[in-house]
Amino acid sequence: TTDLNLLLLVTQAAEDTDKKPTGAAKGAVVGAVAGHEVGSGHAVAGAATGAAIGHQQTKKAEESKAR
Repeated sequence: TTDLNLLLLVTQAAEDTDKKPTGAAKGAVVGAVAGHEVGSGHAVAGAATGAAIGHQQTKKAEESKAR
């Protein structure tokens, strides 16, 4: 349950700091699941990495729409 609580905190933080939270939030969830499958304690690292990747992809998509 500790991993789940941390996942929820990371997801909430991603939503609070991003104008369009879907990219970061989705990335956090996917990363957490992947990290959990790797082994104990990796869910949080996966969530953080996934949130960063999701945020980056959302930013790139917005930039390409602006062109």
